[in-house]
Amino acid sequence: MRALNLGPSSGSLAVTMAPLLWPSLGRVGLTSSTFAAKRQRCWGTAWHTNAKSRSDDINRASPKYVSSARRERAHAPCASVGSSSTRRWWRVLSHSEISSRPRTSPRALAIMMSLSTFKKEANWFMVYYMSVVHLGALEGLRRLFQCKLETFPLFVVIYYLTGLGITMGAHRLWAHRSYKAHGIVRFFLMLCNCMANQGSIFHWSRDHRVHHKYSDTVADPHNSGRGFFFAHMGWLLVKKDPRVLEAGTKLNYDDLWADWTVVIQEKLNPWGQLFMCFVFPTIVGVQVVGEDWKNALFVLGFLRYTAVLHATWLVNSAAHFYGYQTYDNIPPRENWFVSLWAIGEGWHNWHHKFPYDYATSEFGVTSQFNPTKLTIDFMAALGLVSDRKRATDIWAKIKEKGSSFQDPNGDDPTKAYSELKAKAN
Repeated sequence: MRALNLGPSSGSLAVTMAPLLWPSLGRVGLTSSTFAAKRQRCWGTAWHTNAKSRSDDINRASPKYVSSARRERAHAPCASVGSSSTRRWWRVLSHSEISSRPRTSPRALAIMMSLSTFKKEANWFMVYYMSVVHLGALEGLRRLFQCKLETFPLFVVIYYLTGLGITMGAHRLWAHRSYKAHGIVRFFLMLCNCMANQGSIFHWSRDHRVHHKYSDTVADPHNSGRGFFFAHMGWLLVKKDPRVLEAGTKLNYDDLWADWTVVIQEKLNPWGQLFMCFVFPTIVGVQVVGEDWKNALFVLGFLRYTAVLHATWLVNSAAHFYGYQTYDNIPPRENWFVSLWAIGEGWHNWHHKFPYDYATSEFGVTSQFNPTKLTIDFMAALGLVSDRKRATDIWAKIKEKGSSFQDPNGDDPTKAYSELKAKAN
């Protein structure tokens, strides 16, 4: 006959039936060894071999899990099973003893411990802020088809201008200095960057330079080695790793502080960003197309803002996990879907190979979707943009000469991936 299962899930039944089953315990084969095997199967080998250590873990994850008296019993050595002593059998079968055992699976325990760690490391302001933003975006989705038809093309225009504030502005101009722009263009891009509301130009550029210096290492602000969600948006929900903070102090940002548009935005931060991100699109929606102000706020404000946020984050997550490694065997990849959403930023393997290239892609707009490059070229045709750096000649020499050719990397404020990854490790 099969040995009786006395795991935690059968605790109350064992207490009720124990007096009736007592004479039969020996006959059903509940010896010391079989009970130990059953106990290990139900409660885990780790509990059987090290009760105090496992109980400490449970208590740290949930301090109110058991009373102090029950903890003491949990720490005590298990009674010998198979003895003729009724007292020892009753101790094993008693409800108080069984209830002091952990009733959570190893997976649930791991989740509790992860939540406990998250509580300590969380950036609670960003947790609440992002929760509100995404709730607003959901309300925007609900209101989307209540909007006037004219609101939809306006949504696309504001989305594109917001994206340019990141791709053409904070990324290619200020973080990488891949081209030079007239003051009018810089001021325009500063306003667009305010609509993106992803921190100031200075902070965005600083974090991005650190990202390129120590890409996918412990010093990377959104290290993809910590998983897709962390690289996507999780890095914003927790406090920065001290090694990331230290890496940020080692870089030079004099070029950023020398730009008057960056200084103006920094002085207006965060109220300038909040106004341009939420209030300005609402005013435009009401005044230009006669949209209801609530629809304008939630659709042109929250929904558009959240869509641009995720477009930016996909470059850090999806473009580091999915796609082709055409130019170098490094985590960043060529991802057309990300380029479609992030207006040309998804050609990421090329970008990390040649970060100083203003196009962030090898080919032109007819071969690779890249509206940001097209906009920069249009500004150059108007005489408002100059010194556009390209890496196509360097790539041709690399293919011709192989690894013997050293890329000079231009005067980009970031260095080669391989050099700094080795340094970070």
